[in-house]
Amino acid sequence: MSGVIIFILVTIILILLIFRKRKSQINKAKLPENFRVLLMENVAYYRLLNEADKLRFENKIKEFLSYVRIHAVNTEIDELDKLLVASSAVIPVFGFDWHYYNLRDVLIYADTFSAEEYSVTSKERNILGMVGTGAMQRMMILSKPALRRGFQHETDGTNTGIHEFVHLLDKADGEADGIPDQLLDKQYTIPWIKYMSEEIEKIKEGNSDINIYGASNRAEFFAVAAEYFFEKPDLFKTRHPELFDLMQKVFHQEPATMKRIHKTDEE
Repeated sequence: MSGVIIFILVTIILILLIFRKRKSQINKAKLPENFRVLLMENVAYYRLLNEADKLRFENKIKEFLSYVRIHAVNTEIDELDKLLVASSAVIPVFGFDWHYYNLRDVLIYADTFSAEEYSVTSKERNILGMVGTGAMQRMMILSKPALRRGFQHETDGTNTGIHEFVHLLDKADGEADGIPDQLLDKQYTIPWIKYMSEEIEKIKEGNSDINIYGASNRAEFFAVAAEYFFEKPDLFKTRHPELFDLMQKVFHQEPATMKRIHKTDEE
């Protein structure tokens, strides 16, 4: 019995130490003095939140920046760029607690780049963003102009940052296949695959307003549809009600009203 008690006490101490370390790391992530102004002016999602949720959003940004490093590659970045990366990460997971264990570094490139050489001078430089694999595991690459453009054009239905972080969420179960097993309850998996497959066919036939890139494969469909879901939720809900309902279940939020499915006490 004494051995069991010792084991329990040691476990509790370890949990407390891990929690304290994580809290200390979050406290070390410093945001610029004008970060609220920058978020209000540049992130529509944040701007529409109530005051309590704005604070929660800020804390999630601070937490993200405490464990993910953002680097400029042959360019210069400022505090706004860092906030836009963090906002891209937080928006898809705002309805639930999430830690991007599959990400350590975000590389910001000066322009679009090639997929194979990661070059910004190659003739094939048409990539706006990508999640790294192999030697680039736990890395993400984003084009700075594409990152900024995603937040400057707030309701065009495209946002490169959100797109790439949705890929990371999709990949959290080990495979980027458009089926977010860790986020979607099993009873909704078959309906999700059904509607996703049907919509991909509509895109190929020219009968859908979802970005044609979404017809590339299921992983790209999920990321493209998520951009639409967060950028133009009212239109998405009107034109794709079944998909909208399923994506609410995936992301645990309704961006049209900025209210989570799991209501806060204040609401």
